[in-house]
Amino acid sequence: MYAVRRIAAASRSPLRRTVGPPSGSLPSLRSVSNKFHNGGVWATISGNVASFSSIAEPNPNLFSSEKEINSPMLPKGDSQLRADVRTMGSLLGQIIKEKHGESIFDGVEKLRNLAKEFREAGAGRDGSHNEKAEAAFSKMASFASSLSNDELFLVSRAFTHFLSLANAAEGHHRSRLSLYRQNSSTASGPRALSNKSDSCGGVVPELTKHFDAGDIFDALISQTVELVLTAHPTEVNRRIILDKQKRIQKLLTLADGYRSSENVTPYQQAELNDALSREISSIWQSDEVARSKPTPQIEADRGTLVVETVLWETLPQFLRKLNYTMVESLGKKLPLDVAPIKFASWMGGDRDGNPNVTPDVTREVSLSNRGKAATLMHRDLTILMSELSITHCSQELRDIVGEDAREPYRRFLEPMIDKLKLTKIWTQQGLDHLHANSTTVSSDESALEEIYLSKQELMDELMLMHQSLCSTGNEVTADGRLTDVMRNLSAFGLTLVPLDVRQESDRHTEALDAITRLLGLGSYEQWDEQTRISWIQQQLSSNRPLVRPGDWKHHPTIFSPTSIDTLETFSMIAEQHQDSLGAYVISQATTASDILAVLLLQRDAGVKQPLRIVPLFETLDDLNGAAKTMESLFSLPVYMGSIRGKQEIMIGYSDSAKDAGRLAASWAQYETQEKLAQVAAKHGVEQTYFHGKGGTVGRGGNPATFKAILAHAPETINGRFRVTEQGEMINQNFGHGDRAERTMDIYTAAVLAEKLKDRQKPSQEWRDMMGKLSELSCDAYRNVVRHDERFVPYFRSVSPELELSNLNIGSRPAKRKATGGIESLRAIPWIFAWMQTRLNLPSWLGVGTAIEQVLESDDAPKLRKMYKEWDSFRTIVDLVEMVIAKSEPSIARHYDKTLVTDKKAQKLGEEVRALHTATEKAVLNLSEHTIPCERNGLLRRALSVRNPYVDCLNVLQVETLKRVRAEKEGEEDKVLKDALMTTINGIANGMGNTG
Repeated sequence: MYAVRRIAAASRSPLRRTVGPPSGSLPSLRSVSNKFHNGGVWATISGNVASFSSIAEPNPNLFSSEKEINSPMLPKGDSQLRADVRTMGSLLGQIIKEKHGESIFDGVEKLRNLAKEFREAGAGRDGSHNEKAEAAFSKMASFASSLSNDELFLVSRAFTHFLSLANAAEGHHRSRLSLYRQNSSTASGPRALSNKSDSCGGVVPELTKHFDAGDIFDALISQTVELVLTAHPTEVNRRIILDKQKRIQKLLTLADGYRSSENVTPYQQAELNDALSREISSIWQSDEVARSKPTPQIEADRGTLVVETVLWETLPQFLRKLNYTMVESLGKKLPLDVAPIKFASWMGGDRDGNPNVTPDVTREVSLSNRGKAATLMHRDLTILMSELSITHCSQELRDIVGEDAREPYRRFLEPMIDKLKLTKIWTQQGLDHLHANSTTVSSDESALEEIYLSKQELMDELMLMHQSLCSTGNEVTADGRLTDVMRNLSAFGLTLVPLDVRQESDRHTEALDAITRLLGLGSYEQWDEQTRISWIQQQLSSNRPLVRPGDWKHHPTIFSPTSIDTLETFSMIAEQHQDSLGAYVISQATTASDILAVLLLQRDAGVKQPLRIVPLFETLDDLNGAAKTMESLFSLPVYMGSIRGKQEIMIGYSDSAKDAGRLAASWAQYETQEKLAQVAAKHGVEQTYFHGKGGTVGRGGNPATFKAILAHAPETINGRFRVTEQGEMINQNFGHGDRAERTMDIYTAAVLAEKLKDRQKPSQEWRDMMGKLSELSCDAYRNVVRHDERFVPYFRSVSPELELSNLNIGSRPAKRKATGGIESLRAIPWIFAWMQTRLNLPSWLGVGTAIEQVLESDDAPKLRKMYKEWDSFRTIVDLVEMVIAKSEPSIARHYDKTLVTDKKAQKLGEEVRALHTATEKAVLNLSEHTIPCERNGLLRRALSVRNPYVDCLNVLQVETLKRVRAEKEGEEDKVLKDALMTTINGIANGMGNTG
């Protein structure tokens, strides 16, 4: 990282002189009481303010002598969390002083205490203290405006890193509490999994009270949850920073162990304290700003890293615990070849709007994944070989290894290990071939016979060993490492994660249009829908190829570069070996011909085992027309003959919400899945939904995963659930073993409960009400976002949307197309930008208008009844209420006043904030709460601690944006740009999500 310029003592900046001791401070961790919030850093703030701030404690130490902190496993709450954050924050403060002097540290404290005054005055939400709040906020803004560019950067870094360290402490404490719950003894003995209502340890025993154990067992072993890792650019933290945070959490785990041990020495404690200080110092002195965009290959490596370093160990551990739970409650074991949890990936396969994902990129990532799987499997079998020195085996195994084999299992494993080694060599040779700019992967057929390509081949060999051990009285040994290897093979196969291919429908239309024009048949693009369907059916019934591979290169006037890329993608698919690829997802699918086009292009490219074709219905119109589209497809014998009775359909949550607003999109998604399920049942098709959700409410996310799954329309999941895990959610949910286990546990329990439990279906009266609410909310949303000419200028000026492209957190452009306005902007930067301003507009706009109008009509009693009695609707409203609680219109107003210069746009900003106020009132009226999230005190108190730090970053961001936009072309200040990127990262860390 470049050296930050030292601040001259003679400058007029307020940080040039030492700021006196602050008159007050934000609550230190001492003042946080004993409730922990699963979704936030801290939960409760007491009325007493500690004498020291959380970044100014003297002699920070992981090992306090205070009684309240002596035990790391206090069941009452989070005293140790408070101590951890206080220690790390104070270490950060010491490092800031050492590296940049007292003045920077004191400036951080001054801004933080001004934020405390702003919060104590109600932060603009308490009308009785508005003047006091405005005065405090004005001081914050004035202070930020007086800082130099260097100081803006350093102060922004201080708040950003504090929130990052707090997140690390929270993540560790969540693991600490989970371990405490699991270790708690009960009358029924030890538990493998938690007995919480959203855990298999709670769900499975509860279901046995109402269902036959055999039925529960059958449902559990037949269900599948597939979590699809995607490269959506929502992880703002660099990998190197995440790795350091992971090491910090390991140090905190060691400290927990030391506290519970009577034999720990002062030297060991001192060493751990020093190690923590080194990590925090290293974080502060690292460059947290990404300097270049990652390539798709780098994105894929980052994505699969969580599989290699966490999931490969954690998944078999979770399945071992699930097996224990099943034996205890159902009396049956989890079969070794059953994988209730699987993983897939879009990284390296998702080319929708991303020209950087080429056919060669997919080839490379696919080969690399095979090499990683072979490496992991080779390592595990090598360890297994060292363990299996048993001399007795079954006759079947003896016949294979020979009578002279003293240690038959080791003899049996030798050629398997050699074959895996050859598999690794083969993948590396293929990668070398690709890197030499060859257009295809070298394929030596003789070499293919010497490597593992078939998952079943390796599984059969492992199963033979397992059966041999069991038949010779070695069940305990069989159920050890060998079982873990087999379960990993069932879940990850020999490809680690199969890649989905995704492309937008227009690209397939363009490719077929070039082919029909080459053949002299006219323009496919100009044909009507029925003509397209008829022609494709004719081609599918014929064995004649439409175009030979490579012919497109000889007709540059007909085949554009993008159509060539599309056709070569299908050629690449034809080359891939078994299980390398998963589904072919068609984004912006609207018609039956969009799906048939991919079927034809796969057949014409010679794909022997065609990928399952998954239409993605995204916009409101697409969702409303989806059932008609699939009815048309299922009525075609040529299509039904190709799908073998199974169909996967992807539901787009992000773009539909961006198109129509949260409420209208939610109801359209609900109804669409119901109608599609009816169409599939009519035609005897087993249908699976693939849910394209992000981490935020505006993109279909819900922090309460268990409740979210049970809020889906009844009889639509049926034990089959596929969902995306995107960006920052990958690290949050799977970056650490205990969190990964908990996530897999929740998904497994939810899908099982959803299948077996009776769930309420909406009455026709409720359906009519939802239709009315959807129409009202959609109109209100679109009147602002689509039809108000002031909106685009307002959005562009009030938010950092234009600057987000400098964040370098993803390989794909922010827009699907280089031109276009809001409609072409991807959902992620759309949500991300509004989250930065703390207004969160996409998640609530239109909802309040609809609720208010109905509550003022004769239908008010019906709406109130629907909220109280229908879980799915209440989930939607409660999520909006949560977003309202996390929104800060007074902060958003500062963005308006400082960054919006157009008078008309300023007026729109006032109107939007008034809509926010009206939405809050309407939602509270319906929920009968006096304040947002009234019954979620944990969230409210968590926000009350986080908010002041994020408020500071918002003020710093506005000042930075103002300066960046005032720069003349060619005079960009590198420090200023980094300050902006730092505030963006910090606000994202503070809010807990990005896009």
